[in-house]
Amino acid sequence: MNWPNNPFTLTHADHNTIVSMEGIRGFAVFLVFLVHYTTLANPWIDPNSLTFNLSKYLLGVGHIGVDLFFVLSGFLIYGMLIKKRKPFLTYIKRRIQRIYPTFTVVFIIYLLLSAVFPSESKIPQGLIPGAIYIAKNYLLMPGLFDIQPIITVAWSLSYEFFYYLITPFIIFCLNLRSWPSELRITLFLLLSILFFFYFNHYPGHVRLLMFVSGILLYETVSNHPPQKTLHLGFPALLLAIASIAVIDNLNINDYWRYPIIFVLFYLFCLECFSPPNFTARLFSLNPMRWLGNMSYSYYLIHGLALKFIFLVIKHFYPPLNEQTWLFWAFLPLGFFLTLIPSALLFVYVEKPYSLNSK
Repeated sequence: MNWPNNPFTLTHADHNTIVSMEGIRGFAVFLVFLVHYTTLANPWIDPNSLTFNLSKYLLGVGHIGVDLFFVLSGFLIYGMLIKKRKPFLTYIKRRIQRIYPTFTVVFIIYLLLSAVFPSESKIPQGLIPGAIYIAKNYLLMPGLFDIQPIITVAWSLSYEFFYYLITPFIIFCLNLRSWPSELRITLFLLLSILFFFYFNHYPGHVRLLMFVSGILLYETVSNHPPQKTLHLGFPALLLAIASIAVIDNLNINDYWRYPIIFVLFYLFCLECFSPPNFTARLFSLNPMRWLGNMSYSYYLIHGLALKFIFLVIKHFYPPLNEQTWLFWAFLPLGFFLTLIPSALLFVYVEKPYSLNSK
């Protein structure tokens, strides 16, 4: 394995790298970390404290990390497929290789822990029901279907794989490669509006539309790049984060955060992908890029690592809603500790088996 000196730096032999995208992935996975950290830390927080209210806000903000991942996936997969025709079997084999080696290792860890700690197991009793449940999880069905995931965060992988399957089908059936970019943009804008209204009346998988934000982003960056920096990217990111508090405080239907972040994440990434500018440089910092490069490994394993950390904390500080200070003290420490198993998973599984350039 011929790696660079830094194992968290990736080479992309087959396409140009958007450096800031690596940093955005790192930021997105940190947001996901906040979801699980605030959830596990909640029993230690005084419900009448300012920290409790802030933790609820951080929990809401953390949830949009997955939506940001979907925008980036929408950009990358659509861009790869629209540029030139790819044999479907070759394409889907590569997608399976990208997801399954790391997922399989973490999946086996969860199954082993379910056997060792049956009280924590989600697997139903009985050989056949248990086997069916495990098979459904391994086939990435939780998320699109009402199935509890064994790996909590794995619900999003069903969205990812559905997008992997449906995108080449749409491009082929509509012969989108022959369309001018302006017409493709019009199509996806109309579909976005149509489905946002549909999901407003029939709540469901509205988050799938975050992929369309990435598709529109690709069409803009590739065919209609801004002639000058508009300086909207960082303010758009701040507005996306602030909108969570506004929607919560005004008791607005949570559905409306999706059209808001659909637009704001588009603007944020558009500026990040159009250097040189402040936002692009900020998200090109090496530590953020390194975290972004191992973000898939981190995404899958950090929840398990956090649960173990809080079991240790519980031994020394029983959760009595009186250790509010602990929330802030252990936040950076907890994040640092979750990097260790994530880095090992990335270096020894994800990188050699999913990210090799052969």
